[in-house]
Amino acid sequence: MRAPLMSPLRRVSPASVTLQPHAPGDNLRGALLMTLSMIGFGCNDAAMKFVTQDMPLYQAITMRGLTMMVVLWVLALREGGLSLAVGPGNRRSMVLRAVGEVGSTLLFLNALQVMAIGDLSAVMQSLPLVVMLAAAMFFGERLGPRRLGAVLVGLVGVMMILRPGSGTFGIWALVALGSVLLMVLRDIVTKMFSRDVSSTTIAFYAALSVTVMGGVLAVGQGAIMPNLQHLLLILLASAFLTMGYVTGVAAMRVGEISYVAPFRYTSLIVAIAAGVAIFGEWPDIWTWLGSALVVAAGIYVIWREAQLEKQ
Repeated sequence: MRAPLMSPLRRVSPASVTLQPHAPGDNLRGALLMTLSMIGFGCNDAAMKFVTQDMPLYQAITMRGLTMMVVLWVLALREGGLSLAVGPGNRRSMVLRAVGEVGSTLLFLNALQVMAIGDLSAVMQSLPLVVMLAAAMFFGERLGPRRLGAVLVGLVGVMMILRPGSGTFGIWALVALGSVLLMVLRDIVTKMFSRDVSSTTIAFYAALSVTVMGGVLAVGQGAIMPNLQHLLLILLASAFLTMGYVTGVAAMRVGEISYVAPFRYTSLIVAIAAGVAIFGEWPDIWTWLGSALVVAAGIYVIWREAQLEKQ
């Protein structure tokens, strides 16, 4: 399965992809957008974990997707309308991104039903490093020793949280890692879109592809009659996921991938907070120490970028 997914990307070289030059401040704007995206995704995850305790997973995915597409359509109307036309040069990217989006979403949400939200988020923190390495491979982005070192420090923090042999590494952790690989595909392909394809359009197609797949799988899983609490949670999840999608797509297009990617670590803080406040999943001392390393690594990357822009 790996070869069909990655082979279209191997034919892409830095010379064959036209990337817009980055203006001063783009990386910091990208970092802010990524942070907002992670807050949106984290709150969506908490709402979905809560609602799927009673509602079948694929019914929840379908209902959330339909609501989200309506929200995206309304947002697009404020910007002059939603253009669903995708030029020939962007169609393959849209298909590949849909594959990454659907696969990563289904794997992640299945794991979310079983794993503690903090543990799952910790597994997902391997994503920034993989994305950075993929960006260097496909786009020729420079990985300075300080940037790479900061991400590695963050990964050390993640390993402190997971503590191999503690029981966190099971079959569902492998499912989560599969979701990570598909997210890498999604994020790398996002960088290939031309500027005439809006972030809202990309997010809309992502929501559409996940909704269609959720609807197909819901037929075999069955459905229940949602109550008012279910509907409110679905609406809340849709709003947060829309925020996560739009700001996440914009972040990958504004700044350098290798700079923006480490700010995914902020999702760990959101997940821990949600686990404590909603599900009573109190972190132990190793989780707090590991999280402190993750935050420190992200702050250092921000500070380092600010210093480089002053030079």
